[in-house]
Amino acid sequence: MLKSVVRAVGAAVRISTATTSTARALPLSCPTLRSPSSATTRPFTRSLWMLNNNGASSGYRPKLFSSKVLSPSVSCGCGGLHTEGDKAFGSFLVDEIKEEKKIQKTKTLPKMSGGWELEMNGTEAKLTRNVAGEKVTVTFNVNNSIPPNFEEEAEQGQQKPAEDEPEIVSTPNFVVEVTKQAAKHSLVFDCHFPEDEMSHGEGEESDIFAIREVSFQPEGEVDWKETSYTLSTDSLDWALYDHLMDFLADRGIDNTFADELTELSTAVEHQEYIKFLEDLQGFVKCN
Repeated sequence: MLKSVVRAVGAAVRISTATTSTARALPLSCPTLRSPSSATTRPFTRSLWMLNNNGASSGYRPKLFSSKVLSPSVSCGCGGLHTEGDKAFGSFLVDEIKEEKKIQKTKTLPKMSGGWELEMNGTEAKLTRNVAGEKVTVTFNVNNSIPPNFEEEAEQGQQKPAEDEPEIVSTPNFVVEVTKQAAKHSLVFDCHFPEDEMSHGEGEESDIFAIREVSFQPEGEVDWKETSYTLSTDSLDWALYDHLMDFLADRGIDNTFADELTELSTAVEHQEYIKFLEDLQGFVKCN
């Protein structure tokens, strides 16, 4: 009799344990656990689950990458996602492109004086000329060539009139490579446009560009060879620096050249910017 009681108690304990274990193992898809009235339900804010048409009460939990969740708002043949935001974005870009084309000074690139030949490769420009057996090459890229405007508004929240807005000018870094026929190496100058024009003495014309580094590089090398000695002009003697500037001026790299280069670079940058807006507008619009 005592054994029967012990077995009965043991069976009851096993049944109770099994019931508790089953409750813990219930899947998340169980409607009871996901009911909105449940005290343990956590509110959702714009999750992929709530964006699904089935809703929370259906007992169905879609996969995160369900095609039904990411279905386009507008039906078209491209198979891409098109939303009302994309439509507004596209309309904005259309207006922006029209305004940029209105202020575009010329659709053709300005020519450089001095017999320079221009070769374009996307945002990169290459200018070449031959001077008495020497080949002079100047390369620059218009990417990141617009200097930031750090001027702060005197009165916050007020916009400047259009006529008071500063003109956007592209001032790219540029590399000058001078190659002699009998030489195995080219003399390469890394130049830039400083924020302030540089003048070394009273009465002298200010330089609108400056030399940052000078180095000998193997002829025809695309990348700057770091194992070649590079002369930095930060702590260079002014006399040596002036001779280097004169060396460039004798080969047509002077203030006149720098002015024309900024005009060319500005035209190229604006042209590429408009092209980018057109590509962006075509990418987001619904055909």
